[in-house]
Amino acid sequence: MSPLELAIAWRYLRSRRGSRLLSLITVIAIGGVVVGVSALIVIIGVMNGLQTDLRDKILVGSPDIRVLTYGEELRMADWQRVLARVRRQPGVVTAAPFVLTEALAQAGGRHFTGGVSVAGIVPRGAPGDDVTTIREHTTQGDFTFTTPDGKRRGAVVGKLLADRLQAFPGTPLTLTTSAGAVMNPVTGFLIPVPRQFEVTGVFETGMYEYDHQYVFVDLDQARTLAGLGAAVTGIEVRTPSRDSARVIARQLTDTLGYPYHTIDWGEQNSALFRALKLEKFGMAVILALIVVVAAFNIVSTLTMVVRDKTREIGILKAMGLRTAAVRRVFLAQGLVIGLVGTGLGLGLGLAAGVALDRYHLISLDPQVYFIDHLPVQMDPADIGLIVLLSVSVATLATLFPASQAARLFPVDAIRSE
Repeated sequence: MSPLELAIAWRYLRSRRGSRLLSLITVIAIGGVVVGVSALIVIIGVMNGLQTDLRDKILVGSPDIRVLTYGEELRMADWQRVLARVRRQPGVVTAAPFVLTEALAQAGGRHFTGGVSVAGIVPRGAPGDDVTTIREHTTQGDFTFTTPDGKRRGAVVGKLLADRLQAFPGTPLTLTTSAGAVMNPVTGFLIPVPRQFEVTGVFETGMYEYDHQYVFVDLDQARTLAGLGAAVTGIEVRTPSRDSARVIARQLTDTLGYPYHTIDWGEQNSALFRALKLEKFGMAVILALIVVVAAFNIVSTLTMVVRDKTREIGILKAMGLRTAAVRRVFLAQGLVIGLVGTGLGLGLGLAAGVALDRYHLISLDPQVYFIDHLPVQMDPADIGLIVLLSVSVATLATLFPASQAARLFPVDAIRSE
């Protein structure tokens, strides 16, 4: 594109009265692009932030990968051998055995009994104690599970569950399961055998499911409670990142073979994360319509310029300006509108996103949303796609008015009023 074509394009974008400022219709067209791009960047950033924050809260007590067995339900007998093989697998940061079971809970000898989920994990300080981040969320006590008598009969309960059971560190806690039940010789009914624990800690994650339902105990105590004997439920694995978990899970499945299989964090919560991705896609499509509306503004702006400058275009063509050059003049106008609008929208969107996240401009009730402010996370890939979309739409919007201007005949254009 020659300097002459650029000079003509810039002249057509300015006001009619010799002012160096842009004309009002040009400003409106640029403004439409600015609004569309900035809105897209902020909303996609908010969706990314909410998705990431929700994922971290959901997975606070859930590992990147779980290694389980087919056949016998929730039972892995040779877990020491499997654990050693898992730890040798490339990409595995750490691994540890775990036990999951259900129980009825009773605290302090009270009559209230509620159903809870019991998770048996290795105590703090043991190999694999950092496979999840649950141990970092204690508000009272710790995850050593050590009671005053020196035994590991401790239990760490969620804050909401502690409130429900009226339990605090030092409170006796009775957990009862169907495992190990004995038969009454008189009635012939199975009688569950209660197991005695003591609350040694309270944790709070901000996730209702964990805080209201979960009790963590020592791995050996959980095996006895679940009636697993020397077995465990499975192996939990931490990977370098959540994104690499799926690949490493497939590799582990191939390495271990039957009867073992793996479930990564995405599969464990597949329905929820698919819904979040669909919501993000839907919001992006809806907000992309703003950019499309801005494209119509560009079309109308350049069409008005063609109508307004018909005589000048005819004179330029009569003086030897080629048809392709006329087309490039109007393509340059649309490209300037698109680039300026996209640049301003990009700056405005990034500034708004950073301000929302850093200064917590939109506060939320943590009792309802589990977060105290609206999080924003900028993804370079999303931003690049938005910028590419905006510039492409702005460029495509110039094709019709540019072709319209290029088809003008010099004589007809000069005669037009």
